[in-house]
Amino acid sequence: MAAVSPALPVKAVCAVTFSAGIRWEDAVSGLENLLGPADGTSPVFPFDFTDYYSGEMGPGLRKLFVSFETLMAPGDLARVKRASNGLEAGWAVDGRRRVNLDPGYVTSAKLVVASAKDFAHRVCLGDGIYGDVQLQYRHGRWRRSAWTFPDYRTPLAFAFFTGVRDRYNQQERRLRHAVP
Repeated sequence: MAAVSPALPVKAVCAVTFSAGIRWEDAVSGLENLLGPADGTSPVFPFDFTDYYSGEMGPGLRKLFVSFETLMAPGDLARVKRASNGLEAGWAVDGRRRVNLDPGYVTSAKLVVASAKDFAHRVCLGDGIYGDVQLQYRHGRWRRSAWTFPDYRTPLAFAFFTGVRDRYNQQERRLRHAVP
């Protein structure tokens, strides 16, 4: 039997999809109030992989990925997702979202994204929130799965999350060496 040990802290990230008229900087600022200072953002890119959100959020959606300096407990992801849903509601107009926030976390081995929708490959984290492993880091590179979203399969995403993983590994090493 393996000994139970506390989970290592993880690096918070968030995907931000936004409508015309929304400043991504405002969305990131709202997330910083929740997760602490941002320490990295991807370039903004057109979100044209699917029209899933266009009925609600309109055409011409854009997206970016953000990472945050402060490490968090992985068990906090459900709380973070519920809080980010509240942020989304604050930007809604007539009940229609203008910002979609998908928080998650990165470790040296994976990218996990939170969702309020259950599917066969998702695990319940509590409070109606599910964890979805979008990417796995194995043999020196990110690996996708059959359910990885198209925007997480791009060279832009791989490059961004590699940088996040590198920063996480540095932070994790410092934590490990700080423990007596």
